[in-house]
Amino acid sequence: MMSRWLPVILILGALTLPAAADSKASPEDEAGIRAAALDYMESYYEGNGERMERALHPHLAKRIARTDASGKTRLDQMSALELVQIIRTGSGKNIPKEKQIKNVTILDVYDNMATVRAEMLEWIDYMHLAKMNGQWKIVNVLWQLKPKPQ
Repeated sequence: MMSRWLPVILILGALTLPAAADSKASPEDEAGIRAAALDYMESYYEGNGERMERALHPHLAKRIARTDASGKTRLDQMSALELVQIIRTGSGKNIPKEKQIKNVTILDVYDNMATVRAEMLEWIDYMHLAKMNGQWKIVNVLWQLKPKPQ
């Protein structure tokens, strides 16, 4: 009995979903999101802690799931302060400009939040950003190292 009503229920449910246009970012928001992601990425290649700090919310959580040789996975985390300190060491400055990758893909924007995929030479980040007092700030990053070329 229920199976004959299932198509009607699915159609009615689909009609109540918000339209995709509701999550369309304004050109200003898109530029701000992209600028924050590029500040994050380029600060690594420049060793510029101030630029990294500008991109981050002070309560940033940057996480990676690492699997050890025994097959156990743990979640490692760093804070905004730890990330800025790492950037200041200049570890990315030794990567030649022609090898630097800075691909930013805005995956979704809704109101004051956005999701971005950022690809760099050695890893990929998925970022959540929030619009705070008119400025886009990175609040969460989940990242993964790319496999080393053989």
